[in-house]
Order: sequence, then structure tokens, then C-alpha cells
Amino acid sequence: MAIHEILSPLPGTFYRRPSPDQDYYVERDCRVQTGAVVGLVEVMKQFTEVESDVAGRVIEIAVEDGEPVEAGQVLIRIED
Repeated sequence: MAIHEILSPLPGTFYRRPSPDQDYYVERDCRVQTGAVVGLVEVMKQFTEVESDVAGRVIEIAVEDGEPVEAGQVLIRIED
């Protein structure tokens, strides 16, 4: 099994859920499919979906909800 890192596509604010009153897209130990949305990056009120490009199990969420991120920063690690 390999560890795959999902990186932030751009600098901004990372959100783990679509809105404050909804559940997180993913949690540690959950399974995701290729193409599943795992978070959002917001820049100037524009939201970009972050999708998993592999199927596997989430082993780490490296960024907290609402935390600033840089382009290329690791957001989530998945074991495929």
C-alpha cells in the first residue's frame, strides 16, 4: 500500500465541510473514492473543490477547518 498526499491547488482558506452546519466531507479512517470531494479552498469568496485522485482510506487530515493554506501544501493523506 502506498501513501498518497492530496495537496492544496492554490493559496487560501481550507474548509473541511460545505457550510458550518453540515458534516465534514471526510474524517480520519473513512474510505473515499476517486473524484470524491474532500474539502474546499476559498480565495476571495470563490470556492474550489478539492477532490481525491485516488481511492483509499484517509489516514491523516493535516489541516484544520478554516485554516489558511499555501499552494502545494498537504491537506490530506490517503492510503490506497
